[in-house]
Amino acid sequence: MLQYLHMIEIFQIIVLILSAIAHEYMHGWMAFRLGDETAKNAGRLTMNPLAHLEWFGSLFLPLVMILSGMPFVFGWAKPVPYNPFNLRDKKYGEAKVALAGPLANLIIAVFFGLCLRFLPFFSIYFSGLLGIIVYINLVLMIFNLVPIPPLDGSKILGAFLPANLRERYLGSERIGFIFVILFVMLAGNLIMPIVNFLFKVIVGA
Repeated sequence: MLQYLHMIEIFQIIVLILSAIAHEYMHGWMAFRLGDETAKNAGRLTMNPLAHLEWFGSLFLPLVMILSGMPFVFGWAKPVPYNPFNLRDKKYGEAKVALAGPLANLIIAVFFGLCLRFLPFFSIYFSGLLGIIVYINLVLMIFNLVPIPPLDGSKILGAFLPANLRERYLGSERIGFIFVILFVMLAGNLIMPIVNFLFKVIVGA
């Protein structure tokens, strides 16, 4: 039983890493589609994990969260670089790039969720693994949509703010990481009802 739990924990970390990589890849892909080749030139338009891993967000933090029994697990890969001045869409380009990451996680969640929902011949064990994939990707999607700089939600919201307010809002990225950690510690559970609702809608549980 203990060995099984360790396998699940390892599987969660693997899923989280690969999902975070897909998230970051889509940021770069969208920027490339909108005219910016920064990510491509930096060698980041690839699904090779070695190009995206970041020791703290990809490995250490998820492991600590799993071992401490937190109700959800999240992490990140190295942010994919892009130059907003190269984007053809000057008004909403950054928002499109930001939205592409959470959208990648939604696509993954929906794909595996529908497999779980409509292909009932999976064993209970394998169904549980699919459920983990869906759940982790929904957590990544919702968490990244929280409008705290530097999360993706802040860039999406920023596209609809007046220029002067937008500059001050997004300029707080330097200290935003502190607020992100505080959000996780004090209010992270607020996203779980949304995640659970979407999980039930997709999987049909």
